[in-house]
Amino acid sequence: MIVAAALPLVAEHGAAVTTSQIARAAGIGEGTIFRVFADKDELLDACLAEAMNPGHVLRELASISLDEPLADRLTQAAEALRAHLGRMGTIIGSLHGTGHRRERGSGDRRAPGGREASMKATHEAIVELIEPDRAALRLEPGRVASVFLGMLFTRPLPASGDLGSSPGELVDVLLHGTLGTPQSGTPQSGASRSDTPGSVA
Repeated sequence: MIVAAALPLVAEHGAAVTTSQIARAAGIGEGTIFRVFADKDELLDACLAEAMNPGHVLRELASISLDEPLADRLTQAAEALRAHLGRMGTIIGSLHGTGHRRERGSGDRRAPGGREASMKATHEAIVELIEPDRAALRLEPGRVASVFLGMLFTRPLPASGDLGSSPGELVDVLLHGTLGTPQSGTPQSGASRSDTPGSVA
């Protein structure tokens, strides 16, 4: 309850947030905070761990109906994952920007096994969303999930001026590629079949 009340304040104020502000938001006395946490730094560490906890987004992924079309399933997954990354980035950036540094060994409570276990669980959740359409795919679901996550977590080059693809655009490229619809008829004279737009080697 304390961490949940603190998170919006940490996002806004970073390490400058006061325990009295957090206590008011949680509807408790300030002394109660220090019966749970040794000091404000420990509370901020708990907020950081909670922001990085993949449990919330994994539950969102698990709630996506497998009866929906694959493109819709993956678009919802992309939206959920981007929202999770956004929340996490806001908390980390706010704390880092105001001078809070997480102590090594302060307790990685975001997931058993840390980042590797978190990524494995996320990958498995995406595979589960893809699995019903295995027969229609050129690659097995695990490979498709890896490509999907790689595309999702890739940031556009700043110099390109590209703000990044929307979840729907990303999923469309993943499932249908970037080539236009092949023209009907035979290839132009001098062009091999493999040179024809839309052909797949």
